[in-house]
Amino acid sequence: MGAVYFYHLTQGPLIDTLATLAEKSLSAGWRVEVRGRSEEMLRALDQALWLREGFLPHGMAGGPHDADQPVLFTTGAGDNKAACVMSVGGADLSAEEIAVLDRACILFDGYDEAAVQHARVQWKTLTGAGAEAQYWSEESGRWEKKAESKKG
Repeated sequence: MGAVYFYHLTQGPLIDTLATLAEKSLSAGWRVEVRGRSEEMLRALDQALWLREGFLPHGMAGGPHDADQPVLFTTGAGDNKAACVMSVGGADLSAEEIAVLDRACILFDGYDEAAVQHARVQWKTLTGAGAEAQYWSEESGRWEKKAESKKG
């Protein structure tokens, strides 16, 4: 079973953390799905990636080459055989999905109380269903693991 990592964003912008995690995932040989609830949010992240220094190969779902995309932005399950799914904007992941992934990441805005509450519900639901989880915070200015839940 894969693990789910929760990233509580309080210092840097979402796009920076997302890009860093996607780059590390690609380096590990994993394809990535970035799942959001809003196509508008995903399009904004897509545009922000094109403006960043460096190149991260990615595309929006719905094109003829979805299966070939190393990083695919989508509002549903993607077609690129992702080993890592990253949830943004409160997109839900199930314990069954996580079980077949190498990694799942849930990135949430620490200054949005609704996002924090949703992440707490996701933690409780996913760990209650047997998923291993880690909680990471950047509150100190650098990413630190603050909590861990293992299958028991």
